[in-house]
Amino acid sequence: MARKLQKFIILFDNPNLLYFPGHFISGRVIVELEEDTSVLGVYFHVVGEGVVRVTDRRQQIYTDKENYIDFRMRLLGEPDERFPMESEDASESRGQGPILLSPGIHSFPFKLGLPLGLPSTFLGKHGWVQYFCKAALREPNGLTHKNQQVFIVMNPIDLNLEPSILAQPFHCEIEHMLGMTCMTQGPVSCRVRLDRGGYVPGETISIWARVHNQSRVNIKKTRACLTETIQYISKNKVVQTETRELSSVSRGKIKSNDTDDWKYEQLYVPPLPPTNLRGCHLIRIQYDVFFIIEPNNLEKDIKLQLPIMMATYPYRNTDGTLKKKKGAQYPSNLPIFRPWLEEKTFE
Repeated sequence: MARKLQKFIILFDNPNLLYFPGHFISGRVIVELEEDTSVLGVYFHVVGEGVVRVTDRRQQIYTDKENYIDFRMRLLGEPDERFPMESEDASESRGQGPILLSPGIHSFPFKLGLPLGLPSTFLGKHGWVQYFCKAALREPNGLTHKNQQVFIVMNPIDLNLEPSILAQPFHCEIEHMLGMTCMTQGPVSCRVRLDRGGYVPGETISIWARVHNQSRVNIKKTRACLTETIQYISKNKVVQTETRELSSVSRGKIKSNDTDDWKYEQLYVPPLPPTNLRGCHLIRIQYDVFFIIEPNNLEKDIKLQLPIMMATYPYRNTDGTLKKKKGAQYPSNLPIFRPWLEEKTFE
């Protein structure tokens, strides 16, 4: 049918291919023929899956997979016709014979509801959550024509529906002794506060901090950074963890026996892909604000870790209007890919 089949495509009614759990996906499979053609059937398969594939330094491969959607439907064919599997030969069909399609364009509509609770589409370095539709057209001679179309699922996180504690200021403090046990240089104390625990892309994280350097060592600088940590899991075991820095802000030197105050410095949240992977057991994503103190000697940096939630919809007022955060620049759309995945990981 190479010459007879002019077109075999999947068209969605929603041109941007973005869907939410609980919504319907609908469209048509288009078949354009040049002449009379016999077919056994046209089949449609909707798939949602999570996959992890990690190769470690010893070249050992860890893989795992889970399904979120596996729905098959027949768009054309006899009721007793089986749905074609990947390795199935069309000549084994038990249908009541081929169907003759006339020359021209044939349209086969489809419509189905997406389950609630689907994890968002995710494309990572070692794994992914993806959704796609596959169409197959089978000929009596055993030839099967196939096509595939990816679509995007976004399961939004609404800060207004999350625990109210996320709207409250978030505190963390530490006291660290610089120097070896037998050669103590003195303590450095630090207290950090974020204006709240939940944010959306385009907002800024307001940071208040006080660093009291009671040691005999100067502090080279202090800085705060927003990080994204991705964990890949295979057979209930974390097999790969990557942390990358997304944005940062810093302040300068703190002399011995001096104090430095951060008075609501602003840390920008860049546009991020939707990250609700609730329902996925193979990939975890976590966002943190790290407050880092860099001593002016050979010691390791002092780090305070403050976990935060990254959501999709910002806080609203009681009347439903947007409670816009000062300095916020909400993006008109969110990216799907993470261009920073090839960048150096955060240490």
